[in-house]
Amino acid sequence: MPRVRSLFLSDIHLGTKACQAEHLLAFLREHPAENVFLIGDIIDFWAMKRSLAWSPAHNTVVQKMLRRARHGERIIFIPGNHDEALRAHCGTVFGDIRVEHEWVHETADGKRLLLVHGDEFDQVTRHHKWVAVLGDMAYTLLVKINVWLSFARRCLGLSGYWSLAGYAKRKVKTALQFIFDFEENVTRAARARGLDGVVCGHIHWATIRQIDKLLYVNCGDWVDSCTGIVEHHDGRLELIHWASQAGRHSLTTELIPE
Repeated sequence: MPRVRSLFLSDIHLGTKACQAEHLLAFLREHPAENVFLIGDIIDFWAMKRSLAWSPAHNTVVQKMLRRARHGERIIFIPGNHDEALRAHCGTVFGDIRVEHEWVHETADGKRLLLVHGDEFDQVTRHHKWVAVLGDMAYTLLVKINVWLSFARRCLGLSGYWSLAGYAKRKVKTALQFIFDFEENVTRAARARGLDGVVCGHIHWATIRQIDKLLYVNCGDWVDSCTGIVEHHDGRLELIHWASQAGRHSLTTELIPE
């Protein structure tokens, strides 16, 4: 039996320098699954138009996904706004990977969850794409700066991962309000369909929590926080933070509240 029942991953951003593909590969090695849900922004066509940064590790991620699909894992890819060109192919299958606009997943304990990237609930992305592109460039800059800050922290002997982008989100009131509005809009859509919750990505803010008795799950990202969601065989969902320190992987978890 695979180690976990399902994996939920979003915002990998293959094709960018910020993509932490090596960490993702280590995470995937430790988590064979029955189902893998790729919930948007897996490939970053926006960034690739500006400059291409496709490393051998990015190739390996794609090859690993194709190999897992061939070996019987069900892999469903839900394109996001950064790989929206692939939405034209929703309903088709490429290399045993199914492409869908959205999906409803039933957990082992009977919860029905809406799987959607989430950009359709982001008013900036929907109506002011140029603002979204500028915001994406600013976020990319923060992530690049964070690489140097992380190096400095290691030189000073400071342990633990610290995210500049995450710090900015926590401190800027408008950013927090955007996150809260996004969470409410997504859960409202799940409620309107009579579902038990939603699993999404888009805002790079990983969490598992209850919002008005509905389950809200955000996968986070693989450019900054390196987070993914796993479903265990009893239906429990777990948020995993995957980081690398001194060549060894450290793992912290956050379990879904009962």
